[in-house]
Amino acid sequence: MTEPSPAERYARATSARQHPETAEFASRQAFTLDPFQIDGCESLEEGRSVLVAAPTGAGKTIVGEFAIHLAMSTPRDKAFYTTPMKALSNQKFRELVEVYGAENVGLLTGDTNINANARVVVMTTEVLRNMLYASSSALRDLRFVVMDEVHYLADRFRGAVWEEVIIHLPPEVRLVSLSATVSNAEEFGDWLDTVRGETDIIVSETRPVPLEQHVLVRGDLLPLFDDRAGVATAQVNQELLRIRSATGQTYERNRNAMQNRRADGQHRRPHKGGQRAIRPANSRRMERIDRPEVIELLARATLLPAIFFIFSRVGCDAAVQQVRRSGVRLTDADERRAIRELVEERTRNLAEEDLAVLGFWEWRENLERGVASHHAGLLPAFKEIVEELFRRKLVKVVFATETLALGINMPARTVVLEKLEKFNGEARVAITSGEYTQLTGRAGRRGIDVEGHAVVQWTEGMDPQSVAALASRRTYPLNSSFRPTYNMAVNLIDQFGRPAARDILESSFAQFQADRAVVGLAREVRAAEESLRGYAEAIACDRGDFAEYAAIRVALGEVENLNRKDATASRATRDARQQERESLRKRMQRHPCHSCPEREQHSRWAERHRKLARQVDRMRSQIEARTGTVARVFDRVVEVLTALDYVRVEFDGSATLTAAGRTMRRIYGERDLLVAESIRTGIWDSLDAPSLAALVCALVYEPRRDEAGPGERGLPRGRFRDALTATESLWQQLDDLEQDHRLPGSEPPASGLSQAMYSWARGALLDRVLSEADMAAGDFVRWVKQTIDLLDQLSLVADAPLASTARTALDAVRRGIVTYVAG
Repeated sequence: MTEPSPAERYARATSARQHPETAEFASRQAFTLDPFQIDGCESLEEGRSVLVAAPTGAGKTIVGEFAIHLAMSTPRDKAFYTTPMKALSNQKFRELVEVYGAENVGLLTGDTNINANARVVVMTTEVLRNMLYASSSALRDLRFVVMDEVHYLADRFRGAVWEEVIIHLPPEVRLVSLSATVSNAEEFGDWLDTVRGETDIIVSETRPVPLEQHVLVRGDLLPLFDDRAGVATAQVNQELLRIRSATGQTYERNRNAMQNRRADGQHRRPHKGGQRAIRPANSRRMERIDRPEVIELLARATLLPAIFFIFSRVGCDAAVQQVRRSGVRLTDADERRAIRELVEERTRNLAEEDLAVLGFWEWRENLERGVASHHAGLLPAFKEIVEELFRRKLVKVVFATETLALGINMPARTVVLEKLEKFNGEARVAITSGEYTQLTGRAGRRGIDVEGHAVVQWTEGMDPQSVAALASRRTYPLNSSFRPTYNMAVNLIDQFGRPAARDILESSFAQFQADRAVVGLAREVRAAEESLRGYAEAIACDRGDFAEYAAIRVALGEVENLNRKDATASRATRDARQQERESLRKRMQRHPCHSCPEREQHSRWAERHRKLARQVDRMRSQIEARTGTVARVFDRVVEVLTALDYVRVEFDGSATLTAAGRTMRRIYGERDLLVAESIRTGIWDSLDAPSLAALVCALVYEPRRDEAGPGERGLPRGRFRDALTATESLWQQLDDLEQDHRLPGSEPPASGLSQAMYSWARGALLDRVLSEADMAAGDFVRWVKQTIDLLDQLSLVADAPLASTARTALDAVRRGIVTYVAG
């Protein structure tokens, strides 16, 4: 590193004097902070919110950690750190405990509650949303909220939660938004500035560890880009283009022609072993090398540890078995001993009978070879062990699905992409540039690697130009997925009233993107309404209703002005005005506020209130004249709630909650309306605990598209079936009602996992339950935890007997591997 110039040293010294907290925090870090990290910290120190958009692995979280540092440097301030996933929350919790001590750090993830009143609390975003709607006392003294992976607000299922939090946080809270590099960061930052106040937008597209791009062709690692041209020009390595020309297009054309001939019935005598496409003399088929060979190649080139992204859980597990069968071993005796010790320490509380069911012994042996898979089907604790071993460089190769790319701190030296397409549930589609960036972002360990390496394996028909386009486009747009829900509607109406709720929804990023001007107007309306409330307090008079008195004075003034200006009016008109003037004057003089000693001071405030109220009405008219797409959906949601008597709408358009509406405030999730109606109609009241768990599971479970229903034989017997039939009938009625009000409706309940959940709640052994579920342990645990979440809500909001049954069901399903946490 070159010595800084005198001018640079002077600039640093000046900055340190102006931002002492940033300088002190930076001095305690293990590495020199990058300019974008310094900028983010200085903005926070100056009292502004920040949006930091930077590549994966660039160190965005440093800015969030500085916000926590600022809070902890005061006697009382709090900081919340939110993440989109429980695994991320758990990881961040452990990191912060190491810095600030267990007594100062809490964790809230729905199924985990540790030290909830701590000054630093890590939580999932949904937990914070629920706290805001409940006006939780934990929000007192909250100074900073860090929203990690804030680009999740584009998620079509959960994205609305991020916007709800951003809109509803108290105005004095500074927001630290951490995002992947998105192409419209300025637009998103402008919205944050509009709804949160002063927000600095800090964008960095520089990776702290440069990324080298390669294509693996027949055992050779060829650069994707021409070394002389660089990535900036996206000039593809000419050798790859020659290989494409020799092996790709000509071969593909001949193969397609042969397939067409077969389809047309133009049969030819097949070659031995079956028919194949004609290959020209100058064309060579590029055979893929096996995974063990790829691993050995990377090991020789000192490119381990590596993550192989395979877009299939089955593929990940099969890859581990392939490496196992090949005899590849990437660890020495000391490393194997360290792996075994960590695994035994972390799994010592796991029941012996469950180990065999989970394939523990083979899994541990693979770990000792230095190889593992990582996907949602793994038991969460097993995934954590894999992550820890990989970070400690004991496991050298991980075969993972793309979920690993979502924020987990698990960087590698090399990332290998076997294919550039994946199954999206309906068809095989090419990955996007954003997904490519997210996946390859895991390559390059800061402070360890000089550069990271991305390796794409050559496949038949690959176009190097297309790969180059993926690799050179670093960003993708962030688009809102916000839409009003029933739970959101009742909470907004309860807290703010219906007109203000519409204004709040006009402040969403979804509306901002639809019509940016509406958000500015909506914010002005909200600010003006705050002022109107202040003016109303200023005109409060102990003699009587001063607003009424002020209205009489205004009316009197208008009549007098009309008389002065309209001298041509008829005698009858002038007499009528004179009578009205005298009547208003007498009413004014007789009003109790007329004798108030502070009458004129009150009047000045009343005049300000009147003018501002007229201005608010004009702004509302402007908002109504604009798109109002989000508010119109809100109105449809309110119409459904009104039809079902959750909300009562008055003649003036205002709305209040009924008792059922107040219950719905605490029901969160995709099925909020169906759950609320099921509680109100009592169709679950006769269920026992296992049957209730099975039914609740049917509401949270989302089957794969190709998964058949269980049929009558595959369902629990007895009252469960009657309750399921009643629930399905209720869902149909609600779906019809939603369709009538031009709302999209929802999917019907899915009972494919109900029998397994019923068995689990009755105490069945793990092997039987997983057999009935026909799914991996990690998947089963995930659905059980979602079932637990909804049962917990029922135990809190329902009346007896349903609430007590829900509590019994909670105890029944919260056992074994569901409650197991790595030691």
